[in-house]
Amino acid sequence: MYLLSAAAILSCVVVASCGPAQHPLSTNSRYFDIQGHRGCRGEAVESTLPAFAWGLIDGVTTLELDNGITKDGVVIVWHDEEITPEKCIDTAPIEEDDPEFPYVGKPIAKLTLAQIKTLDCGSLRPAGYPLQLTYPGTKISTLREVFEFVDCVDPMHQVLWNIESKINPVLTNKTRGVEDFVGKQHKEFISSPYPLSQITYQSFDWRTLIAMKALEPRIATSALIDVSTATTADNSTSPWLAGLRLDEFSGLSLGVQIANAASFIGAQILSPAAVDYTRPEYVLFTTKEMVRRAHQMGMSVKPWTVNSISIAEDLMGSEGVDGIISDYPSNMRRFIKQRGLSVAPKFPKKRVYECLDQHVQRT
Repeated sequence: MYLLSAAAILSCVVVASCGPAQHPLSTNSRYFDIQGHRGCRGEAVESTLPAFAWGLIDGVTTLELDNGITKDGVVIVWHDEEITPEKCIDTAPIEEDDPEFPYVGKPIAKLTLAQIKTLDCGSLRPAGYPLQLTYPGTKISTLREVFEFVDCVDPMHQVLWNIESKINPVLTNKTRGVEDFVGKQHKEFISSPYPLSQITYQSFDWRTLIAMKALEPRIATSALIDVSTATTADNSTSPWLAGLRLDEFSGLSLGVQIANAASFIGAQILSPAAVDYTRPEYVLFTTKEMVRRAHQMGMSVKPWTVNSISIAEDLMGSEGVDGIISDYPSNMRRFIKQRGLSVAPKFPKKRVYECLDQHVQRT
């Protein structure tokens, strides 16, 4: 049903009279939206409970995370489509002569939760994150387990969530499909301790945003985009944008066309890459024109992954963004406070550590 809904919404894409729809600007917090990327990747092993613990200690407004779906249909918190050797270590098979062992290197969609739970994903520190604390033996968590941990720390439910569907529309056999992601994630959202008004659903694959909006209008959607998903080398239609062609939208620049396209699919938030990573020189991908047009259409703009205060200054210029997704939320928090904007309160370390001890799982 989700694909049919997406097709119905997109049926007018090539019709000239179909223009972007205006939406109320998404402002569901009184604080500037500092988001801890993959929990707090700069300070602790990404996507693990310790990373989310440090995000809470550092005073994030929003916890940003990714979901994969296992072979047996469980929603887990993990960024990559597969278990990468740079992040996880095999310990033992779930049973003798398991043909899938070793599990490292296998796609999430080809492994069961029991197989994934044998992995040590807390011992390795990637070369690009020298300040990252390791937590040896830490297991990958399900989305439900992450909700339960944060609920322990945050019983008043102040924290916001930005949750991504990690789906690949190009290599379709590597991940579950749109219907699985939307249906299973939605089930976890509605059974979580947090109201749907505090959950944002984000994706590079805009099909899932359309499908989630059709299924659950109460959940805000966030359109992720960068150069690699916005354009193709041969000028063919990008597989990431649900059949949309950006050059069929009005606008004198790519940034304006992106904002119009995101508004067209009903997204409340536009979440572009901060920088054009394909260029050797420093060039913002999140341009002033993009931000201005998104604001005109009632969307907020929250770029990623901003780890430099110099880049943050540029993004907060005359056409200021509404949030920042960062591996180092504590640094962004200092910068935002200096600019006189309100930031979310930090959670007491003692409470965070106590809840972490209760909820973390180790091999």
